[in-house]
Amino acid sequence: MANKQMTEDEVVAQLRSGMTIGIGGWGSRRKPMSLVRAILRSDLTDLTIVSYGGPDVGLLLAAKKVRHLVYGFVSLDTIPLEPHFRAARQAGAVEVTEYDEGMLRWALYAAACRLPFMPSRAGLGSDVLKVNPGLRTVASPYGDEELVAIPAVRLDAALVHLNRADVHGNAQYLGPDPYFDDLFCTAADKAYVSCEQIVDTAELTRTAPVQSLLLQRWMVHGVVEAPRGAHFTSCVPDYERDEAFQREYVQAAADPQAWAAFYDRYLGVPA
Repeated sequence: MANKQMTEDEVVAQLRSGMTIGIGGWGSRRKPMSLVRAILRSDLTDLTIVSYGGPDVGLLLAAKKVRHLVYGFVSLDTIPLEPHFRAARQAGAVEVTEYDEGMLRWALYAAACRLPFMPSRAGLGSDVLKVNPGLRTVASPYGDEELVAIPAVRLDAALVHLNRADVHGNAQYLGPDPYFDDLFCTAADKAYVSCEQIVDTAELTRTAPVQSLLLQRWMVHGVVEAPRGAHFTSCVPDYERDEAFQREYVQAAADPQAWAAFYDRYLGVPA
């Protein structure tokens, strides 16, 4: 079995401007923030980002890395609206595809199954169809029901963060929720996982059930050991969300000068 261990910058070196990149986690929970920061340090641009968004989306929008955003929501959880996302939407500065949470899940699942679309009742009777005029409906071949045909969202690359992994790409979550990190990885041509700790393969199931192994090595092309790599989002049980830092982030986002100072202090590159 190949050793797939990489650094954040080595992962980003595999990416190209114009790619469609899925980012795992959920809002301000278990986001691959060290990988996001590596993108900020790069010259990547014109990206399509697919995410149940949090500060990953906000930071990339603030850095003008994003051309098109596909999302189920963008939130900081305890702070309902991500400030950079709100500013970009209000200014019309980014092209968007806005689905509900279930529709985005089906879009990723269709891509993982290598299908062109998935039929769903989600979206029927709602404004989702109005804000996405390209969506189509299909008639069930087994009755007269009309369903939404949710198109597959195929990813060039996926970035996710889990608690532990081995060097081969087997990766494990130890918190209460897998989110859809496995779907992001299987919907992508290449997937990269950062983790709190790289351990021997046998250690993954020594004290945790085999069901916690969310990712298998065939799904993963690179593994990054990144202690606290999800900060300031949570990575339970290793750490909770840094609420004080998150409040500072939001306050800084309200003023361009404060944001430039925040960005330089914590991200190490000019805003």
